[in-house]
Amino acid sequence: MENQCCSSACSPQVSVPHKAVKSENASHVLRLVIPAMDCPNEEALIRRALEKHPGVAGLEFDLINRVLKIHHALPENQPLVDKLNAIGMKPSEEEAGTGGDTDPNVADTPESSRKEWLMAGIAGVFAIGAEVMAYVSGNEQSAAVIALSLLAIVLGGRETLHKGFTALRTFTLNINLLMSVAVIGAVLIGQWPEAAVVIWLFGIAELIEGASLDRARNAIRSLMALAPEMALIRTDGGAWVEMRAAEVHKEALVRARPGERIALDGVVISGESSVNQAPITGESMPVDKKAGDQVFAGTINERGVLEYRVTAEKGETTLDRIARSVQEAQGQRAPIQRFVDRFARVYTPLVFIIALLVAFVPPLLMGGEWYDWFYKALVLLVIACPCALVISTPVTVVSGLAAAARRGIVVKGGLYIEEGHKLKFIALDKTGTITHGRPALTDVVAFEGGDKDEALRIAASLEAHSQHPIAHAITAAQHGDLAQVTNFESLTGRGLRGTIEGVAYFVGNHRLADELGVCRPDVEEVLDRLEDEAKTAMILATNERVIAVLAVADTVRHSSETAVSELKALGIKPVMLTGDNSKTANAIARLVGIEEARGDMLPEDKLAAIDAYSSRGPVGMVGDGVNDAPALAKAHIGFAMGAAGTDTAIETADVALMQDDLTKLVEFIRLSQQTARVLWQNIVIALGIKFIFFVLTLMGAATLWMAVFADMGASLIVVFNGLRLMNVPKMVSTEPSLKVADVPSGG
Repeated sequence: MENQCCSSACSPQVSVPHKAVKSENASHVLRLVIPAMDCPNEEALIRRALEKHPGVAGLEFDLINRVLKIHHALPENQPLVDKLNAIGMKPSEEEAGTGGDTDPNVADTPESSRKEWLMAGIAGVFAIGAEVMAYVSGNEQSAAVIALSLLAIVLGGRETLHKGFTALRTFTLNINLLMSVAVIGAVLIGQWPEAAVVIWLFGIAELIEGASLDRARNAIRSLMALAPEMALIRTDGGAWVEMRAAEVHKEALVRARPGERIALDGVVISGESSVNQAPITGESMPVDKKAGDQVFAGTINERGVLEYRVTAEKGETTLDRIARSVQEAQGQRAPIQRFVDRFARVYTPLVFIIALLVAFVPPLLMGGEWYDWFYKALVLLVIACPCALVISTPVTVVSGLAAAARRGIVVKGGLYIEEGHKLKFIALDKTGTITHGRPALTDVVAFEGGDKDEALRIAASLEAHSQHPIAHAITAAQHGDLAQVTNFESLTGRGLRGTIEGVAYFVGNHRLADELGVCRPDVEEVLDRLEDEAKTAMILATNERVIAVLAVADTVRHSSETAVSELKALGIKPVMLTGDNSKTANAIARLVGIEEARGDMLPEDKLAAIDAYSSRGPVGMVGDGVNDAPALAKAHIGFAMGAAGTDTAIETADVALMQDDLTKLVEFIRLSQQTARVLWQNIVIALGIKFIFFVLTLMGAATLWMAVFADMGASLIVVFNGLRLMNVPKMVSTEPSLKVADVPSGG
């Protein structure tokens, strides 16, 4: 079972070396694929063998993909390979820098898996046969029973015994050594059938556990599998040909046909379609795409043909960055995981010592039977294995990270998935977070029975000559033809003037209305009302009268009110920190249900505010990752909003919400709550079963095979309990109807 995960302390994670990975003295990087290296047990053996080897500057462990990188200054690699062969690791050498981070060829092949199960099946027949024969004959030490038991031990336990011997040679206390001692001890006291059954059960449990852990491992690798291997590109001659996506360069023109997955990130050049972006953003509804829109690798083109220009090569796409971020996050152990690791390092030797005391103290000092107490000590050795305890945390954290990634939430470490539910405050930027971050037309109020549509057409015709964001908002709202404008003039600080069909029109602010002398009481009333709502109000007028008032503002996202309400329900206080004026901030806050809002804030003011909230409890900060960078860094957890396609946000935020949807923040916190619950459930299960069998052993009611069942059963229970997180249903929020609280764009 060389490629299977050892039952003790297995965790598909990236391990960061204790000392610096790179050194000025390291001039070479040796990249090795080690199929047997997928547990901290193997990592410990490798560290012991290589860390003090002359010329080795540092080690990088990728237990997910079973890859080891050695930074060294040796003239050749062979001495390092020999060292690994000596401890049974059997590495295959690749040149440094080759192979992807999710190299599929390191996984077990179906053939090797079938062979292992076949060998386990045959070993089981022999082990059970020995047990039946011993029961029928009443002789556990007959030649036939011993022969069947030996065959079962050799076929089903050879690898365990080999690893146990290696652990003994390197003075490493792990489950393989404990199991080997237990089996050899059972043989020495004549319990041949039980020794065979124990090592066979252990092997079966390893196979099942390895398969279940591969599910967690493949959850990350499957992200990479979403992007197709081939892409249809246009050659210089104009022909369309299939090419490996890894060979396509930036600026290449790629065609995505209906039903196909998009191979690389790019910008649409021609065509219209709807694209399912769930692999990137987690959003369930397809998004319409047209020329100028961005598309992402791994997303699904649903109905039309799209031609897009590549903006990111294979390995640098948004999907690649997400997978890389989640994979690297597994190396950042969560606090509870670090506690469990420290506990296990003390617990295992302690129970080993207790087992020795149980074996020798009663017979030597209390007149106990050597056979009985030695047998109890062997049972304790099996129970001593902390595999269920140690394995529970990494599998649960990996499952939580994978579940978040499926929802379009990229979490940069186990720390954040565990600690997210502890947040007491969430500080929200306004523009681009609570609001869309772009002005939109919200009101058209016509006077004296005027036509709103005609007023909008005239205003949009004038504004089409301006580059101001407010002008863009008004022209974007006009879907019909624009009028011909002559004698156009920009009135600095006030508005615009132009002639349409022989009539001089003005579009401008309150000051312009006063200058024209057309600001009647009813117009003043409308202007005051709109401005009290923190909207930017513009008049459309002639020299004689006001025709209409138009209001422009930054619209609130559909999800903002829902998210704020959900945060409150979770016991988290949302606050707003914005660079916009206080009047605007308060208007938006009232609309979405935020009770505390601070306006006119510079980046350093936001930083100070985060500092103040932190003194009252853990605080999270949600922003765009640019002007909010200091506050994001200062917060306990920094959330980047709408990070899809944004290199900086994905790589620097603690948590990247790939979709512009604040309910993703609520999903993250709920997933964090569930992860924390499962972590504690697993710890209670693991320690509870240990305690029960510890008592049963001292009472003489537990046997070796029962101990194996209990230990491996606990491991499987916590593994499958942790994997449940990947099947937790996504949050379904009932979003309120579109609300517009429209304010000038700002902080």
